[in-house]
Amino acid sequence: MSEIRPLQAADIPAVSELFQKTFRDGDKPAPQTLAAYLSQRYLEAPVCDPEITSLVHIAGDGDISGFVGVNVLLMSYGIRKLRAAICGSLMVEPRANDPMAGARLLRTFLAGRQDISFSETASALSTQMWTKLRGVALPQYSLDWHRVIRPSSFLLDLASRRAGAIRWLDPLARGIDRYLRGRMDGNELRWSSVAENWSGKGGAKVSEIDQAGFIALVEPLTRHYTLRPDWSAELLAHIVAEAAGKPEYGEAVFASVSASNGEPIGAFLYHVSPGRIARVLQVLALPGQAGAVLDCLIGDAAQRGAAGLRGRTQPALLEAMLGRRVAFTQPAATVVHSRDKELVNAFLNSQGFFNGLAGEHWGRLAGGRFD
Repeated sequence: MSEIRPLQAADIPAVSELFQKTFRDGDKPAPQTLAAYLSQRYLEAPVCDPEITSLVHIAGDGDISGFVGVNVLLMSYGIRKLRAAICGSLMVEPRANDPMAGARLLRTFLAGRQDISFSETASALSTQMWTKLRGVALPQYSLDWHRVIRPSSFLLDLASRRAGAIRWLDPLARGIDRYLRGRMDGNELRWSSVAENWSGKGGAKVSEIDQAGFIALVEPLTRHYTLRPDWSAELLAHIVAEAAGKPEYGEAVFASVSASNGEPIGAFLYHVSPGRIARVLQVLALPGQAGAVLDCLIGDAAQRGAAGLRGRTQPALLEAMLGRRVAFTQPAATVVHSRDKELVNAFLNSQGFFNGLAGEHWGRLAGGRFD
């Protein structure tokens, strides 16, 4: 008979093979570096809690046929201190003769000791399971946003994910982009590209900073949220350091944004590689300053040779994005579950801070290398 129990160190080899089949290349064995990372991420890291653990599904024959990875985030809601459980990497052996294994894993996870549960990577099927268990999808947190900067390079980067050999067209794409962008006025807005001398609006200034400087800005730039992370210095340093190491996405850039009087109004963290679509992990902005921060991000990415930008939405950014020729897709949903309806309503009313550093994508399972 099948069972669900907490993840143990002895389970890691089987879980890494299941992860390899589900999310990577099922024709190759899981590399040892992947197994080591899964062990660290779900058993040893400061985001682990012995009372709120990752879970495995054991089939009737004793083999591991399912897994859900869980990390814990401390949060504040007014004077209340909460534990949030972040659900990632929900997977089930596709050939397992147990169609309800995924649903049982999710039900067991949601019945845990956390105050609130999240996922920012729920597939259509997973979202259905969450909502059947009284979870709620959050549309304003569930969109990926895209801003084209160099149109030919943008399209080439998309095509190269299916046929890597097409990269030999890079010089041609760069030449076309120089011609097209050079014909644009400095602050002209087009869906297809950003001008060579783009400067944005409002006179804000962007400055590259180090990890410590970025960490120092996180709390003052998120304290206006009603429901927000309550990171310790150690935990935030761990998350930011790991977030910096995504070689598949490019070089990590940490930047602050200041008003004309020198006061900080925002910050951002993204990964950029010339000629590729840059991946934005986090945009932080004081109320009313999202537009200026986004302009600085777009301008910085353009100067560094990015083909475009891609990131995850926060409700506080949506209004400013709508005026800056940003397109949206919905590859996965952000979902929330809590027995306390007040906490769910805080997110439905866009009063909560989630996604990015307060989510799953800061880890090396997105953008890391394990071969």
